[in-house]
Amino acid sequence: MKMGIEQNGSGGNGKGKVSSESRKGKVRAKKMSPVQKLYETCKEVFADCGPGIVPSPDKVEKLAAVLDGITQVDVGMRPNMPFFRVERAPIITYLQLYECDKFSIGIFCLPPTSVIPLHNHPGMTVFSKLLFGTMHIRSFDWADNNNANDTINDEEPKSPSDSSRRPDGLRLAKVNVNSEFTASSRTSILYPAEGGNMHRFTAKTACAVLDVLGPPYCDPDGRHCQYYHEFPFQLFPVKNVSVDEGEYAWLKERDMPKDHIIVGVPYNGPKIVKK
Repeated sequence: MKMGIEQNGSGGNGKGKVSSESRKGKVRAKKMSPVQKLYETCKEVFADCGPGIVPSPDKVEKLAAVLDGITQVDVGMRPNMPFFRVERAPIITYLQLYECDKFSIGIFCLPPTSVIPLHNHPGMTVFSKLLFGTMHIRSFDWADNNNANDTINDEEPKSPSDSSRRPDGLRLAKVNVNSEFTASSRTSILYPAEGGNMHRFTAKTACAVLDVLGPPYCDPDGRHCQYYHEFPFQLFPVKNVSVDEGEYAWLKERDMPKDHIIVGVPYNGPKIVKK
């Protein structure tokens, strides 16, 4: 499932589309637009990548630098757009700029108090840039990615990673990030097995998040979006193991929450010219 995004033909507010297109045509003659530069960079960065294959460090940094330089104006976003009204919560709007087998580019529009529940990104490298607003991000990685089949048994564990799975479906995860981000924050990056592959977004104010996924979700290929419940480590303590409070948590797979609604609407900002 692609995060359960529902398609809606209404753009909510199409004002400025003609003038935006007109301005884009004039600017293109002089220099490449920020959105076009992002697209061209993504093509280069993900050209030789696929599920579980991470771009080289220099390419990761190159794409992050492009995203760091993009502002809300570059993608035609404003906090006073209908997508961000308080009364719209918990509905989240998704604007897709581009998608292919290699990568996708989109913007999540979150009204205040809305939440994107804890979910994963199987085999993906993901770049997230907050364009405006204040967002709390809490993310995790599995406590032991090298031995996903570990289970608690009769042997006495010596560390949390020695007991990474339980027979009841709980699996141990280590907290990667638990803090607030603003538009001045650098682009956050997560990887297939590290960097906070499972995360939850909570909008403290109206927020717009520019997201690049490489590769995007694909149910037929087994890359579906899995959601999780989170339980404190202390709720299911492990014998002979003690951890700092808040350092670890138990996660358990769940269906997509019924109150989690993402509606896809047309993107009316500066367009990408596909080459």
